Amino acid sequence: MTYNGSTPGPTLRVRPGDRLRVTLRNGLEAPTNLHVHGLHVSPDGSSDNVFVMVDPGGERVYDYVIPADHPSGTFWYHPHHHGTVAEQVAAGMAGIIVIEDTLDTAAPIEATTERVVVLSDPRIGTSAGVVLASSMMDAMQGRVGDGVLVNGTAQPVVTVATGTMERWRILNASASRYYPLQLDGFEWWQVASDGSRLAEPVDASGLVLAPGERAEVLVAVGHATTATLTTTWQTTTGMGGMGGMGGGQGGGTETVLTLVATGEDVSLPAPAGGLARIESLSQAAVEREREFRLAMGGMMMGGGNGMSFTINGATFDPQRVDVTADLGTVEEWTVTNVSPMAHPFHLHVWPFQVLEASDGRVPPLGWKDVVDVPAGGWVRLRVAFRDFAGRTVYHCHILDHEDRGMMGVIEVR
Repeated sequence: MTYNGSTPGPTLRVRPGDRLRVTLRNGLEAPTNLHVHGLHVSPDGSSDNVFVMVDPGGERVYDYVIPADHPSGTFWYHPHHHGTVAEQVAAGMAGIIVIEDTLDTAAPIEATTERVVVLSDPRIGTSAGVVLASSMMDAMQGRVGDGVLVNGTAQPVVTVATGTMERWRILNASASRYYPLQLDGFEWWQVASDGSRLAEPVDASGLVLAPGERAEVLVAVGHATTATLTTTWQTTTGMGGMGGMGGGQGGGTETVLTLVATGEDVSLPAPAGGLARIESLSQAAVEREREFRLAMGGMMMGGGNGMSFTINGATFDPQRVDVTADLGTVEEWTVTNVSPMAHPFHLHVWPFQVLEASDGRVPPLGWKDVVDVPAGGWVRLRVAFRDFAGRTVYHCHILDHEDRGMMGVIEVR
């Protein structure tokens, strides 16, 4: 399952104020549709409307109007038809959207080379290209693949020249897997998270990407060496599996990609600060406070059909509106996780800022659209409902959990 025959799909590059039209032709045997993850665009009509369905053999034209003041950054597209999302994304249906930098940003990001780094972990069957179906354990923990791919390739080796500053746009396009990332050999700094620049560069050591998250990093290639980007199986609970769980397949450290740098050693300065001016919502007037409880139940009872994945005690119903918010207001949400594994929480259309977290892991000030909610913990965030009214969803971005009901409907009026 691919977009235009490749995994990942084509990288789409647009600028603030552009209009992006995409024709989706469904050559699959199952329904599908298209979601532009992280874009601040209308959720209705022919725009980012995840309630529509494109049947096998059908097609749909999507028409996205990018606001003139839309922030530059790294976004992505993937299917969002309820019930088939995990299978299609795990098979490789994902691609990057880049909103190009504009002159009104606070400071240019100086880089010699830009790379798109799409991380995925398909599980391939015994027949070439056949992706294995999910199991009961997949439903509980989220499916995990056979190994990590970078832009569809296993453990690529990239030759680079010394004296260059590389800009990487990294996407976790896996259905369930978390990626703790470590770069050995070069200094690197994070300059953006999800679709938002950070105000200042921060050391990227300890970078962890939950499913759906993105990061932009600068890599200083200062000397001739061989450097490796590696990941490990994250361990945050006593249960084996994914989504912040311990154990996993094989454990240990896995090489993601290798950089071979050649040339004379060059001293490279750290990237300049003042990357963006970010409006903080910490002092904003709050119209309403809400709580969302993420829960799992019946994990070992009755197989996959006996499991429940809920938000505030309810599974997803596209005909029901769970939250109604007022356009032009700011709300404070506390997302509480009462389950034994972490859940990445994603809100469509309207980005948010994370204020507090039970484990103290508060990201640098910036606009997010995915935040990891630790097992047995909580995060507190504020959402500014600006520019667009309409109906869309919020959900767990472990896609097997989303497909099985850990999703709600929000309408902004």
